[in-house]
Amino acid sequence: MNSLLNINSYQIIKKFYPEGSEIYHVLLTHSEQVRDKALRIAELHPELKLDKAFIAEAAMLHDIGIYLCDAPRIHCYGANQYIQHGYLGADLLRTENLANHALVCERHTGVGLSLETIIQNNLPLPHRSMLPQSMEEQVICYADKFYSKTRLGKTHSIEKIREYLGRYGASGVMKFNEWNLLFE
Repeated sequence: MNSLLNINSYQIIKKFYPEGSEIYHVLLTHSEQVRDKALRIAELHPELKLDKAFIAEAAMLHDIGIYLCDAPRIHCYGANQYIQHGYLGADLLRTENLANHALVCERHTGVGLSLETIIQNNLPLPHRSMLPQSMEEQVICYADKFYSKTRLGKTHSIEKIREYLGRYGASGVMKFNEWNLLFE
């Protein structure tokens, strides 16, 4: 994953979010927290040979689609269900010719969503695998679990993340545990 594009994530965000608005603040605060944690992981683990420029860009853009969803607690008043924000954000980034960044959007919900999970739970998502593939996607997905958009500035504990993921089955907790061993 080589980020030769050298994009300005803030400029892209401003295309979709009014600067100074509540949702702009929520998105930036959350995304910066995720970016900073993901970059700390990259620094701690040079053996993973992570693309830090890509991580910085993609972490800032991973939630770009939230405004299209109905989530009033975070100042989002769109027409879609919140679970759809990942693939909707991916569609936005594809219009910006950011295909690899789009994959991070699409694959960061929970610990990723398998095609089987989408079908079995009748989720309002396209029928395709949305599991993080690249190591950069996995690092951003992992880092995202530590920060809420409803309680900005608060960091979730490992135990709280496991408890949350456990509501959706043991496989998500197992994946998170694997990432925790690899990244911390």
